[in-house]
Formats: sequence, C-alpha cells, structure tokens
Amino acid sequence: MKPAAFFVARRVLPVAAALITAGAARASESAQPTAQPWTPVTLQTALRDLPKGNAAAGQKVHDGMMCASCHGTAGNASTLNWPSVAGQRADYTAKMLLDYRSGLRDEDPRARLMTSIARMMTPQQIADVSAYYASLPKPVAPQAQVALAALLNAAELQRVARLVRKGDPSRLITACASCHGLHGEGKGSTPAIAGQTTDYFIRTMRLYHSGARHNDVYKGMSQFSQRLGDADTVLIARYYASLGTSPQKMTKAD
Repeated sequence: MKPAAFFVARRVLPVAAALITAGAARASESAQPTAQPWTPVTLQTALRDLPKGNAAAGQKVHDGMMCASCHGTAGNASTLNWPSVAGQRADYTAKMLLDYRSGLRDEDPRARLMTSIARMMTPQQIADVSAYYASLPKPVAPQAQVALAALLNAAELQRVARLVRKGDPSRLITACASCHGLHGEGKGSTPAIAGQTTDYFIRTMRLYHSGARHNDVYKGMSQFSQRLGDADTVLIARYYASLGTSPQKMTKAD
C-alpha cells in the first residue's frame, strides 16, 4: 500500500468502524426497513414528502457525521475510492440516502457502511445535507487520477462525443446526455457526473453490469451498462472526470 493510501486508510477506518457500531445500535432499537423497489410515483412522493433542506444546517450534518472522512472536505473526494458529492443534485443525494436506509442499495461493503450512517439520519438531516452538497461547486478530479483523466486525444473525443450526444443505436445504447445532461450536470433525481472520480464511475458501471446494484428506477443504467464495453466505460469515465479539471471541446459527433 502506498504511504498516502495507508494514511487515508488509517484515518478513515476508525471513523467507519465507529459509525457502523453506532448505526447497529440504533438499528437494533427498531425494526429494520424493508427494501422496496421504487416506482416513478413512489419516488416522487418520497422526495416531495421530505422537509425543505437547509444548506447551512446540511454543512453541520456533513461535519458532525464526519462525511469528509470519505467524501472529502466540502464534498470533494481526495482519493479514488469514494465518490465526490459536491455539486450533486439534491434529489439524487436524498434518493441515495433513502435507498441506503431501506437496503435497496446493498451492493458492497461501502454501501453497507452508508446504510449504517443513513439509518442514523432524520428526514430533516437527509434534506439538509442534500441541499448542502447541491449548493457546492462541481468537484475537481483528484490529483491521483490526473493521468487517467488527462485530456482525451482527437480520436477519443470523437468517439466519446458520439456516445455522450447520440449513443449507439446499433447496440441500443442511449446517449448519456439524454439523462445526465450534455455537460454531466444531471436532471432531477438523475445524478450529476461531471468531475466524478474515475474509479467510482467505473466501479458503479461494473456493479450495474453484474446486477449487484439495481436501484435505478427505470433500469436504464442496468440496461446501458450491459451493452457498453469496458473500453467505452473507461473512456466515458475519463471524459466526465476531465470536466472537473478543464472542459474539453468535443468534436461534432458523426
């Protein structure tokens, strides 16, 4: 393990252990939530029923629950192991926390850590921290991934431009922009992905591909990932990560 990674692990693991222990104690006081897949109606109802979020109060939640241990100061992850949450859409953050609470997201140990944390949060805290992250500027790709997120060459840009703007009808692949926006800004409860860490992006796609993650309401990501090759997954990850450093001008898609 590299020294920097070892330092992060030493700092994060005790925090994670404490939160898991506290979460387990809290969970034992009441019945565990039962995971129920969302429908478009039930999701919108759940999001609408959350209290109005307050960004200033959300910063206190971020600080008090030590979210920076994994997601970085002000929601900008400093390592490749965790996602950046700065600039994330409030509805998406709220949905993820509700998914963790119910167990709908339970794909790996990271998700189980988040389950323990989310079950300690009140609806108001969920709304507040979601508002706080939404108020922050989009994340900047960590220095550790500069090589992977380096500017794409002309051929790579042309290929990713086609996938982002038009998709690939021959493989029944929908354009990324149709859900996530042309600049990765997201829409509604669809996440913003500009500036996201490459490792998290790639891992997420592979989890959808394997079926380990299945909390997408319309099953769009599950279907998308099944049809996308690994090389294109890495290319798209590099492109969106690069939007957190210096924007690239895509060539016109064919």
